[in-house]
Amino acid sequence: MSNNKTRLLQKIFLAPVRLVQYIWEAVSRIFSPSEDRYPTTGVQPFEGEPADDKKRHDW
Repeated sequence: MSNNKTRLLQKIFLAPVRLVQYIWEAVSRIFSPSEDRYPTTGVQPFEGEPADDKKRHDW
């Protein structure tokens, strides 16, 4: 019986610790530098057509 109470108390006390750890890992991943390994391509020339002046919005 004492063993069951000990396990229950451990779970109760570890639940907030695990929750904080889970949230901390998410926040640190969001605000950490990007791990993307895209090739450096530099500035790319524009090869499209400019938009019509009729469709331009004046904000």
